[in-house]
Amino acid sequence: MYSLFCPIVVFLFGLIVGSFLNCVIYRLAASERRASPSEAGRETGGSFLKGRSFCPHCKHTLALQDLIPVFSFIFLKGKCRYCGQKISWQYPIVEISTAILFLLMTEAKPLSPETGFLMVISCFLIVIFVYDLKHYIIPDKVVYPAIAITLIYNLQFTIYNQFSIFQFSIFSAVGAAAFFAAIVLISQGKWMGIGDIKLAFLMGLVLGWPNTFVALFPAFFIGAIIGVGLILVGKKKLSSAVPFGPFLVTGTILALFLGERIVDWYLTFFLLK
Repeated sequence: MYSLFCPIVVFLFGLIVGSFLNCVIYRLAASERRASPSEAGRETGGSFLKGRSFCPHCKHTLALQDLIPVFSFIFLKGKCRYCGQKISWQYPIVEISTAILFLLMTEAKPLSPETGFLMVISCFLIVIFVYDLKHYIIPDKVVYPAIAITLIYNLQFTIYNQFSIFQFSIFSAVGAAAFFAAIVLISQGKWMGIGDIKLAFLMGLVLGWPNTFVALFPAFFIGAIIGVGLILVGKKKLSSAVPFGPFLVTGTILALFLGERIVDWYLTFFLLK
């Protein structure tokens, strides 16, 4: 019974956290608009991470029955109860994705400080994924706290490991950030942005070596396939900007779950060669 109860609790907890992340994504964008002189006074959504949830269309404060993750979306048939406007599919997708990630993390590793840390970092990564996909920017309000938390988490191992874990993470972070900084300089910001450098630094801190390299390969590979596909179907032009943050986040999550297996496969493949 316990073996069944625990995954259910983790999944439900993930749905609740995912609902909170949706609020963070919306209110973060609202706070950025209010900070812009050209948008001042146009947004009435309340401050970042503060206040009651409301419909983004009619601004009506949502009742408890409107805030049940996934189920409210289903019962309301994807529409606001008060104004009838459609609710974005982002909300249930983020909630379900967060729940699945939490469930996979607890299945891969028993509940521990490491699992808790990975859950926290996955929340930051989800926000970065969606925000960059929608607004073409990786917000400092998200990436800097994630970097600080990861640094603190890694530093706790220094007493027992003589800075080995911390050093490997720092080297990976600096190396990944330097790689992206070189791309930004060479392309003069046309291929990558400053936010990608910061996200690459975070990736290095979280993954260490060689998992950082493992994460970069699928990020570039998937990014290239989707970019070419969008051009072929006419959704993008060759000169169009495509946010790279979602691909870096995807690569990071893949490396978290499959990093060791991929490294072993690489080693086996090349040794057999």
